[in-house]
Formats: sequence, C-alpha cells, structure tokens
Amino acid sequence: MGVQKDRVRFNVGGRVFETTATTLANAGRNSLFGAMFDENWDLQSNAGTTTTEHFIDRNPDCFAVLLDLLRTGELYIPSNVPEKLLYREALFYGLLDHVRAAKWGPFDGNMLLLARSIRGLAPGDGTAIRASPDGGCCVAHGSMVHIYDWMLEEHHPISLDYQRVNDAVWVNLENIVISACERLGRDEGGIGLFSSLTGELRYKFRVSHENQVKSYTGGALSFNSDYKLFSSCKGRSNEYGIGVWDQVTGKQVDFFYEPAGWSLGEADKLQWLHGTNCLLVATLFPRKDNCYISLLDFRDKSMVWLWSDIGAPLTDERRVRDAIAMEETHSVCVVNEYEDLGFMDLRRSVGSVRWSSRSRLMKGKMVDEPCYPKLALHEGQLFSSMNDSISVFSGPDWVLTSRLRNSYGGSICDFSIGGDRLFSLHSEENVFNVWETRPSPVM
Repeated sequence: MGVQKDRVRFNVGGRVFETTATTLANAGRNSLFGAMFDENWDLQSNAGTTTTEHFIDRNPDCFAVLLDLLRTGELYIPSNVPEKLLYREALFYGLLDHVRAAKWGPFDGNMLLLARSIRGLAPGDGTAIRASPDGGCCVAHGSMVHIYDWMLEEHHPISLDYQRVNDAVWVNLENIVISACERLGRDEGGIGLFSSLTGELRYKFRVSHENQVKSYTGGALSFNSDYKLFSSCKGRSNEYGIGVWDQVTGKQVDFFYEPAGWSLGEADKLQWLHGTNCLLVATLFPRKDNCYISLLDFRDKSMVWLWSDIGAPLTDERRVRDAIAMEETHSVCVVNEYEDLGFMDLRRSVGSVRWSSRSRLMKGKMVDEPCYPKLALHEGQLFSSMNDSISVFSGPDWVLTSRLRNSYGGSICDFSIGGDRLFSLHSEENVFNVWETRPSPVM
C-alpha cells in the first residue's frame, strides 16, 4: 500500500479531526473506515478533492483516543473517558480487535502473567469455565451460568432451574450451548442454545427416533466448522449415543447409537478433529471403572480407532483423567492423576499408551479432595492443570517450559483458553483467574 497524500477530515460530534487514508488503513477492511474506501484506500466519493469531511454523530473524546491508537499502536485512555464508553465506541467503529491487541499481546503460555482474580457470585463449587472467542468467558456453578464479556463485566446470568450443568460451548460471541443433567424445563431435551447477552433460551436440541421425541440428558459437547453440534446423550432407559444437530436451525441431523460393549453415552469429553472429520469420544476415570477412548467417523457410522484399559494391569498410573487429540502429531495425549503424560499413535487402529514421567511436575499423589488434571492444546503448546498450577509443555518432545501458579482459590477444577487469554476456575474460594501476555513495546 503506497503513501496516501489526500487528507481526510471528520467532524465527530462537533469536533473536527484531520488524518490520512494511510492512518485509517490501519483499521483494516472490517472497520467502518474500511467501508469508506476502495481497494486502494482511495475515497469512494469526492475522490478529486484534496480534503473530504465526513460527519459522524458520536463521542469526540473516544474518537480522539481511537484515532491515536491507529496512529501509534498504543492505547492511552484519559481519566475523563470511561473505559466502558470507549469500548462501546470501538465496537461501533469496528476497532475492538485493535483495542484488545493494545491491552494484551499475542498468546504465549510461557509469557502469561496473572492479570486479574474474580470472585464468583453463585454458591457451590464451580463446574466448568469456557473462554469465548474474544477473551470473555462463562462460568458454571451448579445450575447457574455466569457470562462475562472480554471487559470482564458480567451479563445476565443463565439459570437452568436447579439442573446441574454438564458442559458448555461458545457457538459464537452471541450464542452459547449448555447441556444439563436433566431436561431443560418441562419439554424433552437436555441441551439448549442461549443468548450470551440476555440469557434467553432461544431453542432446545431435541432427539427424535422413529418420529417420536425422546427424553434425554445432555453430556459432553463439541462442534465443527460446518455448524454441527455434537453431544453425548443418555435416555431414560439408559440408552446411550452421540447426537448431532444443526447449530443454526436446532434440527437433529444424525445419531450414533452405542455399540455393544462400548460406553459412548456417558462420555466425559468430545473433540472434533477437523483434519480427519472424526469425533474423539472419551469416557474417563473415575466416572467408570475403565477408560474408553475412540474416534468415530460419522460418514459411515464406524469406529476407526479405539483404546481401553480393559485387561491392562490394575495400576493407578493407567487411570486416564483427561485426553486430547493432537492432529499435527497424529497422536492422542492422556494424563493420569500424577500428571504423567501418555501418548498414543492415531495411525494405528488400536491404541497403546507410551507413558512419560519426565514431564511430571508434582511428586507423589494428589492432595485430599483433588481436582483431577485437565488438558488443553493451543497454538502448538500443551497445557495440563494439577492442584493449584498449570504446566506448559512446548516443542516436539513436549518439554516442561513453564508453570502458572496462584495459590489463592485452591485447586484448579477447570481451565480454558480463548481470545488470547487463559482462564482458570478454582474450587475452594469460588474464584477464577485471568492470565494474559503483556503487549510488545511499541518502538
């Protein structure tokens, strides 16, 4: 993009600002300013004049802050400008991504710092925490789900009428899907799509078989890029399976019934694998006496890969607490209660675990009333929680490279990564922590 000589003048709420198209180009095509120019960042109207004035009926003080951000890459908020007002104006101009990028840097597990601790408002132990795509989150405590935007301001909470939350996923910034232990309300179905802004239940995902609506409990959730939602399901008569729905319409599009001798319906974790178009289904210890992990191909209703600890020596080390597929390395990573990492090769039709204790961070067994380890994979780094800390593993051999720890709040019962933030939910003090990377200095 060449240097733009023409100046651009804005009258914002009565105050006049002058800048250049080159500065406005820093806003990007998805901004309000991007819509004002052609592909060469020339004004689409009045192109023959040297200076063009546009009137915008918005707050001039906020416009000055945002224009300075486009000029320098730095965010300075004067004391007379409320942050919430600035964020609202940034949303209008399509500059929220620029504001977020100026407040914290790109995600790197080895450079994360504790930015904030937030006490939960609901009684009872935390169930789950899920990061939103823009750096907000939702926190489930029993039957309540509390929603926080990226500014960490709480929206209207979601109440599930005393039904305990099993899982939650963000479909997009405006919608969240929640599964519960019982039916949501009097109608059949244990999964609903809710507005993240108002808490309104927009529709329920129902299970139909032979033209009859079935009652079921929703479990672990996952979704793919084709707007398909997956959930483990348990019927009234202990029928198990994986339901598939269209996220946009809420209509059921498929169902995978549990094969004989395999436990799909009580799955603790689902994960969609984009490269292989398969679904990882994991039933973990101690929910069952044995652990089951499989890959399902919905194109021909087949199980293309599986692993179980049935028939293996009865040792605590083999009891899998969490599992995650890593498509780039064609493997599945599992973790036991000692934070030993195990790896299985997806290129073999039947899995076998190669345990590695060199990554172990904690010595000895977990403390009383433990929070079981959980795994996450983000931008080539592997994360594993244990007691009150999160270990970060990097490189092809998954070497322990850093440790995130904050003793306040007790053990970590869940954590989630999204929007360049890591959120950890602690069990004892009803608190969740927010970890961020400091932005790079502007030269």
